[in-house]
Amino acid sequence: MPRAPFRDSFRASALAAAVRVRRQRRTRSTPPDSILTSTPHPCARALGLVGVVLLGAWLGLLIVGGVRTPVGPMDTTMALRPSLTGGTKIDVAPLGALELNSHTAPVRLDVDVERLDPVRSQALVQHPERLSGLQQEITADVSTGTRELAVRSCVAVVSGATALGLAVYRRPRRALAAGGLALALLAASGVSAYATWNPKSVLEPRFSGLLSSAPSVVGDARSIVTDFDVYQRELARLVTNVTKLYEATSTLPVYRPDPATLRVLHVSDIHLNPAAWQIIGSLVEQYGIDVIIDSGDTMDHGAAVENGFLDPVRDLGVPYVWVRGNHDSRATQKYLKRFKNVRVLDDGRAVDVGGLRVAGIGDPQFTPDRSLAARGAPAERLAGMRLAAALRAQEQAGTPVDIAVTHEPDAARETDGTVPLVLAGHVHHRENELMKLGTRLKVEGSTGGGGLRALQSRKPEPVRASVLYLDRATRRLQAWDEITLGGLGLTTAEVSRHLPEEIRADGTPSPTAPTRSP
Repeated sequence: MPRAPFRDSFRASALAAAVRVRRQRRTRSTPPDSILTSTPHPCARALGLVGVVLLGAWLGLLIVGGVRTPVGPMDTTMALRPSLTGGTKIDVAPLGALELNSHTAPVRLDVDVERLDPVRSQALVQHPERLSGLQQEITADVSTGTRELAVRSCVAVVSGATALGLAVYRRPRRALAAGGLALALLAASGVSAYATWNPKSVLEPRFSGLLSSAPSVVGDARSIVTDFDVYQRELARLVTNVTKLYEATSTLPVYRPDPATLRVLHVSDIHLNPAAWQIIGSLVEQYGIDVIIDSGDTMDHGAAVENGFLDPVRDLGVPYVWVRGNHDSRATQKYLKRFKNVRVLDDGRAVDVGGLRVAGIGDPQFTPDRSLAARGAPAERLAGMRLAAALRAQEQAGTPVDIAVTHEPDAARETDGTVPLVLAGHVHHRENELMKLGTRLKVEGSTGGGGLRALQSRKPEPVRASVLYLDRATRRLQAWDEITLGGLGLTTAEVSRHLPEEIRADGTPSPTAPTRSP
């Protein structure tokens, strides 16, 4: 048998075996494509699915989620929108927007008032008796629209999440899982909204928009307190006020302030800003203000040459109560005393003005130049103690004071227990504190937006003022509106309604309401 063919066959077999071994080693050392493209971690897959669900649900709400529904004489659009804080936003173009802290959930209810229907508005004009039933009609319309919105939102959320899941995963089972998870999330949001539902939120709305529209949109404080526990009536009344604001016809009813409510405008720290007088005049007219209380720092340097800046006070048309701030000089105080409508408070003396009894004390320090060293808080507290002693004396004499006024908050805190309400300024930001003995301290920001010194700041300082609502009979604080306007170069306006904690749901003071000490 020849050896060459055998040798060649053996070599071929050995070479083939070596190639097979080499391939096996290469296969073991180099993973296949399926191993290179490893499956994602379960957590990453879950996060990806949640992202698809949220994005799909949001897109579904944007595309399908809105419901057009009539609310009284208005055409509105209701929609659910993703939100970190929840709540309700009512957009009343072109007047502005109302925000209600109605619930806490990852969805917000948006209501856009599109237009006032001329046919339904004309029917109101021709049949004024229908205005008495307008609130019930609005309540029914809102309920119908809300139910329709709930159904459509469920469809929108499930459809959006399912469609996006199918586009991303291309697997029907995974897409259906995304739709089911979206429905579960919407249901959880509904449960959260129901559990945190705050029916009193409509009593404390925040309005952003045209300042002239704020009193009518927000409403009257006395009516709000008396109807404290009726959410639907208040919501319907709020929408009714919006209806009245649209000037579809000149004969639509207009807003009337409640005559049983005293309205006090609290201003402070004007600091020679001439625009403040126009703002104050507008607030007096829009809110029907009875008394203005200025807690000082009307001037900047207190020089006699600045006194002409005070002349517009005479044309405001209402009593103006004033205390001296640390930027106001004795010469400023003497100049203001000449005006017939001005009541200057100092040394704890009280005055009767606009149905209220008000007492105050001027700032003991005159520091118009920041380089001058102030005597510090002890001087302020001493002035506050002098005021508190005067308040106690008047209480014992049978002539209790309703409101006390100082410039510095440290002085105001010394009056705790001697008066229901004390007002202050100085710090250029708002503070609201119910002190231990029952006196409420309200500190106002700068009504002059920091004055001319605000030009030195990087950002404009807002213009701040507050409207206080007091019962004419008891002279107790019922509610207040915090008004915030954009500073230099800004045109925004915001009004927030607030109610005292000590007022019960039936509108009467609670046992912990502020009481005067003997």
